Amino acid sequence: MANNRNIFIINPKFQYKFSLLICILVLLGSIMYPKTIYDLFEKLILMHPEQAEVFAQNRMTLINTLLLIQFSFIGIVFVLSIFLTHKIAGPIYKLTNYLEEVRHGGANYPLTFRDGDYFSEVAEEINLTIDYFRNKDETEIEYLEEVAAYIENIALVVPQDKKPVLDEIQLKLKEITESNDRV
Repeated sequence: MANNRNIFIINPKFQYKFSLLICILVLLGSIMYPKTIYDLFEKLILMHPEQAEVFAQNRMTLINTLLLIQFSFIGIVFVLSIFLTHKIAGPIYKLTNYLEEVRHGGANYPLTFRDGDYFSEVAEEINLTIDYFRNKDETEIEYLEEVAAYIENIALVVPQDKKPVLDEIQLKLKEITESNDRV
């Protein structure tokens, strides 16, 4: 499996920030449960003062259990958020490296993401765009080679004082076609 990544923290700033934000939202959304239980037991204590100590003890046990479950759930949400963000950060990381390779003349292969990663349509679009530019470059280089051939023919009949200009044009055309051949 060439596309299998075992490192789950690819972009720590994004992944931790996103995961912590989700956990804070879960915490804020679930904080009402211990408060509701506390208030419910307060009313029971007021209604049955003779059992106040039992209710108070049960209240603390229930609230402690609920808090333990709540923080365990938040921990699970945090881990799941890391896995979720991995499926976002991984493709962005791979795309960034791929585009850097393209810029430096490499990446003569299509961009692919792992199965299950988000944004696979971005990889497809990048591949289509790279192919478009490569085809366009090939067409333009062919045209420039034709222009260079025309200039060579024209150079035979141009006055001697104009030949340095044609030589300069031919040199630039040669540089352009050779630099494109290296990419």
